[in-house]
Amino acid sequence: MSAIGFPVELVHGVATVTTPEEIDITNADELRAALQQAGSDGCGTLVVDMSGTRFCDSSGLHALVDAHKRALSDGGQVLLAAPGPAVLRILEITGVDQLLPRFAGVTEALAHLAAAGSGS
Repeated sequence: MSAIGFPVELVHGVATVTTPEEIDITNADELRAALQQAGSDGCGTLVVDMSGTRFCDSSGLHALVDAHKRALSDGGQVLLAAPGPAVLRILEITGVDQLLPRFAGVTEALAHLAAAGSGS
């Protein structure tokens, strides 16, 4: 399944959104739509695979924070997988890294969910 070009798939029962190389004002609304679709497809918990993302501006951060707020209200959470150094830096500068747990990859994020008992 896909939301306007952002792949959304179920991996071990958890909705996973894969982000592109750049997230900015030109595609942030598509990201927002994909995150909303992913969050509504399951238990509210989703993984955002940022392994290929090298740039994320404030509009992308807003989409991630909005998804985080929706997930919390549904009893879920948003986990970031493999954000690159430049993305990590913007997450740290803005404090978003304090809201969204990050993991080395999708496998590690899913393992965290399984260990916490919320991955199914």
